[in-house]
Amino acid sequence: MVSLHSLQSWLNISLTSPDHEIKGITLDSRKVKKDYLFAALPGSKFDGQQFIQQAIQQGANTILLSKDSDIVLPKQCTPIYSKNPCQLLSKITPLFFPNTPYHKIAITGTNGKTSTADFARQLWALENLKSASIGTLGIINNADYHYTEPILTTPDTILLHQILQELAIHHVTHVAMEASSHGLAQYRLDNIELKAAAFTNLTRDHLDYHYNLEAYFQAKQRLFTDILPENGIAALNSDMDETIFTALAQIIKDRRQHLRSVGTKGNFLHLNHIKSLPHGQKITITTVQNFQFSTTLPLLGRYQIDNILLALALITKNIEHLKTLIPLLPLLKGVKGRMEQAAILPNGATIYVDYAHTPDALTHLLQSLRPHVHHELYIVFGAGGNRDKGKRPLMAQEAGKYADHIIITDDNPRFENPSQIRQEIKKGFPDATEIADREEAIAQTIKQLQTGDILVIAGKGHEQGQIIRNIIHPFDDVKIVQKYAGNL
Repeated sequence: MVSLHSLQSWLNISLTSPDHEIKGITLDSRKVKKDYLFAALPGSKFDGQQFIQQAIQQGANTILLSKDSDIVLPKQCTPIYSKNPCQLLSKITPLFFPNTPYHKIAITGTNGKTSTADFARQLWALENLKSASIGTLGIINNADYHYTEPILTTPDTILLHQILQELAIHHVTHVAMEASSHGLAQYRLDNIELKAAAFTNLTRDHLDYHYNLEAYFQAKQRLFTDILPENGIAALNSDMDETIFTALAQIIKDRRQHLRSVGTKGNFLHLNHIKSLPHGQKITITTVQNFQFSTTLPLLGRYQIDNILLALALITKNIEHLKTLIPLLPLLKGVKGRMEQAAILPNGATIYVDYAHTPDALTHLLQSLRPHVHHELYIVFGAGGNRDKGKRPLMAQEAGKYADHIIITDDNPRFENPSQIRQEIKKGFPDATEIADREEAIAQTIKQLQTGDILVIAGKGHEQGQIIRNIIHPFDDVKIVQKYAGNL
């Protein structure tokens, strides 16, 4: 519960209404209760102002809305006007949820957010710390906290603070959060005090929302320009696009944050050598203080190494702490839907499922699998409907560079014509095989696999459904694979 006067003081604004208690806060008019603050935020699909009347009828006594609004509120309802109500909401919300785990980190970038956050969480858990990750896979923790509702990669401001407070109540002290470009552009992580932040890479994605790569980058760099405080740890993948790395490094320097770069050009963790093993990789690393170590990771894929090194850079306190973390690396487990081994056929052919759904992600995925292929490499993938159309042929182009067999199928067509989506993908590699039904595409490809082959099914990863129009039909790539692999 927060008084209007304390809210006014916190925001340093002038309100003429008499003082009253605000018992809660929400941006969903259906959740408004008596004496709540309703945040009428603008959105890409709905304008919160359309629901102000409903919120008032349900008992809202305070409304946050745009300064340009011409809506007249009743006398018993206090308006809080703002040029940027989304940003102001991020400042108001912590008053209602003041308790959070004291050690919080965030990861942004096109690819690798989920894995990096989860590897950080796993390492904390292996250190016997109460820890959690928040992101695409939901809320994973070792504190017996259960949140079963679906969430966005970065939950809305109010839900995120609510979850953080509930984690704190469950004695969680360490949290890794995914910071999506949408979440950063909409100020969802603002006013959350971070100890460290990471940037994995920047490649084409979400241009249906940001419209161009520059706007996409502007949104993501807010994690460093606006959110990570001075003296915070800023971890970067040194092998990302050089222009992007240089721009971020300058921001970090200007903000007086501590840069930790990792990878083949890394200054904090320098990747010297990788040796591919049948079911993993051996890596040799030199640290910032010239300490060298070798270890084996039970995971395939160069990008898994990048994500693990970023996780280390985010959570390492000092060189002595790093030495205690190194023996834990062979214990790390792959993240669901990220290079997940779905089946090994009786003839030895292996099938993986991965979330890769951008040209760059497909490139890294296939490059990572190539050293482990002893015969031929197959890929089954599609592209989502009502999303960035420009990446569709680029995905097929990249697949054509590295895979021996390319099968194009459906992947969440939503309200678009699935056939049209497939044709747009196929422009990037006309020789690709087209099988519309995703289950049939998987089943037919599995029948073709021979000894030494690898098949990867890309695009959906951990997802449990196929979205056709506005209906989510149950569909799990891993279960489909196991169904047909078991029939051989």
